[in-house]
Amino acid sequence: MSEAVKPRFYKEMTVGEAIALHPEAGLVFSSYHLGGCSHCSINELETIEQVCMGYGVEVEVLIESLNNLLEDEE
Repeated sequence: MSEAVKPRFYKEMTVGEAIALHPEAGLVFSSYHLGGCSHCSINELETIEQVCMGYGVEVEVLIESLNNLLEDEE
């Protein structure tokens, strides 16, 4: 039998997909000052990579933080 593939966050995923994957993903975005306030809102159709490029956040660091949400559930 093959092992089930665990869900993961990845840089090509849209912000909307990320928020749908885990209810606390929005909090992680906010902790990096992405979204959450009126002058720095992010579009749910943008990819995580696009948002990071636009705001100068290292995409791999954000992805690691998001994936830690999933690790905490195990």
